[in-house]
Amino acid sequence: MATELPNRKLLAVLRGEKFDMPPVWLMRQAGRYLPEYRELRAEKGGFLELAYDSDAACEITLQPIRRFGFDGAILFSDILVVPHAMGQDLWFETGEGPRLAPKLSENDWRDFTPAPERLEPVYETVRKVRAALPAETTFLGFAGSPWTVATYMVAGQGSKDHAETRALAYSDPQKFGELIDAITATTIDYLSKQIEAGVDAVQLFDSWAGSLSPAQFERWVIAPNAKIVSELRKRHPETPIIGFPKGAGAKLVAYAQEVKPDAIGLDETVDPVWANASLPEGLPVQGNLDPLALMAGGEALEDAVARILAAFENRPHIFNLGHGILQHTPIAHVEKLLNLVRGG
Repeated sequence: MATELPNRKLLAVLRGEKFDMPPVWLMRQAGRYLPEYRELRAEKGGFLELAYDSDAACEITLQPIRRFGFDGAILFSDILVVPHAMGQDLWFETGEGPRLAPKLSENDWRDFTPAPERLEPVYETVRKVRAALPAETTFLGFAGSPWTVATYMVAGQGSKDHAETRALAYSDPQKFGELIDAITATTIDYLSKQIEAGVDAVQLFDSWAGSLSPAQFERWVIAPNAKIVSELRKRHPETPIIGFPKGAGAKLVAYAQEVKPDAIGLDETVDPVWANASLPEGLPVQGNLDPLALMAGGEALEDAVARILAAFENRPHIFNLGHGILQHTPIAHVEKLLNLVRGG
């Protein structure tokens, strides 16, 4: 099987191996900072047109691998294909981001007509990337975690404080819990089919986990993510799972202990020295360079990279950003980052 190839360094780290020179990939490594991506997007149109065109999505997934030789390729898609498959309408407003309708602060998700066929192009993309990817490159699938997906479903778009979603979770926890359960079930099937189509590992993005109180974090982040991890392990025991609860801070410890991911992603606000001392011994970590340090380059980049590498020198580590690469990041800074991590 492809996942058993011994030269996939990133996959080996996810399984607990440690290397003096960690493998590298970057969140949003396939995207707007690359001229080849901008050219293809101009040709194809909007974001969804790219995500649901398996040839285009395959090409975009491969672009940063060809240019930089990252150790991991991440599927080009979006976390909101899950609510789209659950029956919400999805589109992207130019310059403003995603929109979902009808929004659940005013409607009931149970009135939607599920449309799981909307996910078929994603699985086709996985198959095409798997066939084209270099043998040494680990292929990562992903999905949004239920809390983060719910914030978009309830409000119909992104928001700064997720007030509508947090208010619904407090005022009607039964209704909100049923929504979380539905997202969880859809996500388990979605990730399982990505694995069946050819990804080596998957990542759960809980991008808005930091907006919750400790008790709400336990209920709406830890519990559903633990269920996803548990169910995926039953179906695909050899497939590693990365959990990334952005903004969790000190709650990362409880997340690691209770969700039990194979690796944990750290955002840029986490002190790597603290994380190394506080997280379970031997648990692989991923991160956590500030995307702005990468965009700035120079001494700021060099110092930040050195600090992260030193903190995790005795732990399985995947070098990454603390969140996605920014649009105006110079390509030369990415090349410099790879030289710093790889000792070039």
